[in-house]
Amino acid sequence: MGNNIVRKILEEHLVSGELVPGKEIAIRIDQTLTQDATGTMAYLQFEAMGVPRVKTKLSVSYVDHNTLQYGGFENADDHRFLQTVASKYGIYFSKPGNGICHQVHLERFGVPGQTLLGSDSHTPTCGGLGMLAIGAGGLDVAVAMGGGAFNLNTPKVVLVKLNGKLQPWVSAKDVILELLRRMTVKGGVGKVIEYGGDGVKTLSVPERATITNMGAELGATTSVFPSDEVTEEFLMAQRREKDFVPISPDPDAQYDEVIEIDLDSLEPMIAQPHSPDNVCKVSEIEGLHVDQVCIGSCTNSSYKDLMTVARIFKEGGHKVNRDVNMTISPGSRQVLDMIAHNSGLAGLIEAGARILENTCGPCIGSGQSPTSNGVSLRTFNRNFEGRSGTKSANVYLCSPEVAASAAVFGAVTDPRKLGDYPCVEMPHEFMVDDSMIVPPSEEPEKVEVFRGPNIQPLPVSGELQPVVKGAVLLKLGDNVTTDHITPAGTWLKYRSNVPKYAESVFSAIDADFHKKAKATGGGFVVGGENYGQGSSREHAALCPMYLGIKGVVAKSFARIHKDNLVNFGILPLTFADTADYDSIEEGDNLEIDNLVDQIKSGETITVKNIAKGKEITLKHGLSDRQVEIILAGGKLNYTKKAAL
Repeated sequence: MGNNIVRKILEEHLVSGELVPGKEIAIRIDQTLTQDATGTMAYLQFEAMGVPRVKTKLSVSYVDHNTLQYGGFENADDHRFLQTVASKYGIYFSKPGNGICHQVHLERFGVPGQTLLGSDSHTPTCGGLGMLAIGAGGLDVAVAMGGGAFNLNTPKVVLVKLNGKLQPWVSAKDVILELLRRMTVKGGVGKVIEYGGDGVKTLSVPERATITNMGAELGATTSVFPSDEVTEEFLMAQRREKDFVPISPDPDAQYDEVIEIDLDSLEPMIAQPHSPDNVCKVSEIEGLHVDQVCIGSCTNSSYKDLMTVARIFKEGGHKVNRDVNMTISPGSRQVLDMIAHNSGLAGLIEAGARILENTCGPCIGSGQSPTSNGVSLRTFNRNFEGRSGTKSANVYLCSPEVAASAAVFGAVTDPRKLGDYPCVEMPHEFMVDDSMIVPPSEEPEKVEVFRGPNIQPLPVSGELQPVVKGAVLLKLGDNVTTDHITPAGTWLKYRSNVPKYAESVFSAIDADFHKKAKATGGGFVVGGENYGQGSSREHAALCPMYLGIKGVVAKSFARIHKDNLVNFGILPLTFADTADYDSIEEGDNLEIDNLVDQIKSGETITVKNIAKGKEITLKHGLSDRQVEIILAGGKLNYTKKAAL
């Protein structure tokens, strides 16, 4: 029986465990990345471990979220902290303005066949290069930087077989939107998506990266493409040919599931509000008035994407429609340089586009919030309600081609009506200037780490108590996102100040939640299916822990968020019988007796609903290692204890 790509990389990096789907394994991590919204906490956690230098092959700290440094000193202070801590501990530092972490890592650091762990859910972008790139919470990344293994359940491997070739005006974004339409936002949980078929060779590395990037919205552990001659050409153009390693599945490779997509017949697609899997054909909603178009993000901000948009306007003699506000966010300084030297930037400005910095920007609600009830078409990866900064806005996700078409016509329009498709060839050589990537100090003992007043001490949970009780503070439905739990936008500057950031917890749902949690000494939160989907932000577990949340009871959890809950000592519990979800109401008092013994002795836990006078059975589904972490009160306590 032959091996697929995923199994080959896992076998090469296996530290412990069996490669049996569902069984926990530990793998060695070659590279890590962080971004500023998650990095401050990750490096505080790394410092707390007392390790003098990172032990990975490469670790990079990016500043790409809070680059506006708005509203006070907090962001600028955090960035100074990040640069000094990187210099001291052996980490490369990508300065504000150098670009979005995933785009820059793809260009300058990604290596086929290696493992990458990033404190951002879109880390799988580098799967477009043939890496096994996984998003995780900052604490998991900190442990990996310290030389520790990363633990995960052995995933099932799904082969997505791409047949044929994309037709003009149909792009890589349409491939992943079609897959989301079929699999939904929870269809990839416990799985890795591996791409194959003859259509793979027709896709450039940036196109592959668009697909693997947005694969995060499937709930998948990661996504990966083969490393082939297309990969080699890309690395050569980046002057990194020495990093090329060919990786392909064996001819008789086995898969747990096979999905086929006919690229020849694929049409332009669009995700409607308020979920990335609410997908239909563009032609089905054609004519919808559009107020705003935003092109960029880590999904669609490559040279090819932006030059395609520039040529649509230039070659067609188009201008941005008078009723549309259009923004462009290049993915990296390299992309900005390249489109500037190839007249793309001038063409976009002449067309009436607003050029933003090389950052995440509007994707995370940092600027460009739409008008009230406005329609915004974005080439981004998420359109959760309120994520744009305007709760009443209707955000649609689409390709650069569909976005440009809407900007021209002022309404959702099939881009094939624009005429001849502009041909943009991949460069034979990219412009390489790494001057905004700062290497670590060769004299770390002389580096003093800067700490501004916004950086507060790291909260740590205590050991698990034998009796846990509290009120149900909030009951929620399905697909609760980490944006619902700890919003981004203007709150981001408090990422290193947990007491302040904790005031944001569930603020869009219940503005007084943090006060209620503090007043009652904490309690429980109840949710439906796929609780905690979306961003990897560990603050969605860390801040509730600070507020005293003892457990989250849900029908099911998103992978990263469940791991984060465990890492911070919050019990992630699921209903043994989902009908019991209906029996719990907000305000009910729950009590778990003999919890330590219960969690040690089996997978089920008996919980008393005092208000209803009944008992319900819950499951924790934790590995032996995770049980020990919960008993210790979190992964930081567990790691310190293991080091003694």
